[in-house]
Order: sequence, then C-alpha cells, then structure tokens
Amino acid sequence: MRVLATPQDAGLDGRTVAPGRLLEWIDRAGYACAVGFAKAYCVTAYVGDIRFTEPVRSGDLVTLEGRIIQTGRASMQIRVTVDAAETAASVGRRAMECVLVFVALDDDRRPRAVPAWSPHDAAGIELERRAEDRLEARKVIRDAMMAQAYSDRGTTPQSKLRFLAAPGDANWGGNAHGGTVMRWIHEAAWSVAASWSSASAVAIYSGGMHFLKPIRIGSVVEVDARLILVTDDVMHISTRVSSAPAEQPAAVELTTVCMNIYAVPDGEGGRKRIAPLQLVSDEDRRLGDHALELVALRAALP
Repeated sequence: MRVLATPQDAGLDGRTVAPGRLLEWIDRAGYACAVGFAKAYCVTAYVGDIRFTEPVRSGDLVTLEGRIIQTGRASMQIRVTVDAAETAASVGRRAMECVLVFVALDDDRRPRAVPAWSPHDAAGIELERRAEDRLEARKVIRDAMMAQAYSDRGTTPQSKLRFLAAPGDANWGGNAHGGTVMRWIHEAAWSVAASWSSASAVAIYSGGMHFLKPIRIGSVVEVDARLILVTDDVMHISTRVSSAPAEQPAAVELTTVCMNIYAVPDGEGGRKRIAPLQLVSDEDRRLGDHALELVALRAALP
C-alpha cells in the first residue's frame, strides 16, 4: 500500500507524520493482507513490537508491506514494514515495522478457520519460527497487563480523553476502526509525555496492544493514559481504552490496553534525560514494577 504523506497527516511539529496516523495506515495494510488471505471479514486482535525507527516526513512517499508470517486456526500473524522516501528519491528508508494479529470472523461474527500458511523460502521459515516462539510469551505479557488495577490512588501524571465514537471512525464491520483506536491511544499518551517532558516528545516503541472488545459507533469512549515509570531518558506510559453505550454510561467495558515508550530527542541523534518520576503511593510503586516486568519480558523475546 502506498500513501503520500500530506501536511494534514503531520503531528504538532508540522513536519513529521503523527505516530497515530502511521498506525492507522499499518492497520489498513494488515487488514487488506488478512482479508485477502482469509477471504473473510477480519478484526485486529493484537499489535505489538512497534518500533519507530525513523521519522516519516510530510511529503514522503510511504510504502507499507503486509506479509503473512504465521497462522493459527482462525488467526493470522502479519508483519508490516513501513518504508519512506522523498518523493523524488528512488530508494526508501525503513521507518518502522510491527506485528499484527488478525482473527477471521464468519457472518455471525464468530471466529472461522483460515487456510494454513506454509512459508516457501528461508526468510519466511525464519519469520514463522520467530512468530511461533512469541505466542506463549505474548500471552504472559497480556496476563501481566490485565492483572493490573488502576484507581484514583495513583498520583502520577495522567491524561483522559473522552468523546463519542463517530460514524467516520467506523470500519467495514460497523465498529471503531482498530487503526483509529491506535491513533487515540497515541494522542493520549503523547499528551502525558509532553506534560512531563516537552512537546518534543516522540514515540519510540509501543507494545502489548490487545484489542479485547469492539467499540460500537455512538458509544462513549474514554482513553486513559498514565505515566508509570521514567528510566533515565524514556517514559513508560500505560494506556487503557474503555467504552460504554451512550444510553448506559455506567456499563463501562475495557476494550484495549497498550504500553507506550516516549523519549525526547536532543537534536544530535541522542536523547535528553527525563526528570525523575516520584512513585509516592503503593499503586505508583506497583505500576512502576509492572513497567520493569514488561521490559524484562520483552528483553527475553527473540
């Protein structure tokens, strides 16, 4: 999939494409790959190992390539790479990559079987092996994230966005588009990072993005981002998305969880040190330990 990045795609700096916009494009490329393979409607179940390697600038020609790397009974792991190039250039640069999991659904919106994928070259075999190696570890990370409780006992910086899921946010199944949810997550996370450091904060990593329930159009959506740990030059921000029917605002359901890491570039290829975060309450300390636990779990992955 090719996209010409326009000024309307840029973040607040006016020059580089916002991370949330990139994730919207990635989700669409992954969706097209999944549906083309499964020959069925598919939903995003997971997005992880998102590494923002190079900025994508307004005016760049962006190429997104989705590739099946592993299949389960109803699921597909898809690796999406993003290359960006100046419009007049012939060679692009790798801007980012990530892995998405899509699940195929039947007409009753229940999981349906997908064809088994068999790689036919050495690179494909290696990608499949790595994808399978991550399956169990991904469940461990998900369970660790779901085990955490967030309450008003936390004292660290927080940002809450609240709005209605609009018709323009809909995917082909009538719910909020997975890529749009990812954009909301990064907008909330960035506002926390900017409030603690500066407006120059940029996303360098996102992981553990689990889509637990669909968000219905017309629902009230709340995106809650919280800074839970600062280690030298990076900020760990946990973001949780919930929704409720407009006519039943008390019937709130958790729909998506994610961990984001932000940093502030120093203009010379490095990162600025971030002001330390004081963990005051028991909840602060528990969530700080949780962030370190996730770092250790990710470090153990291939």
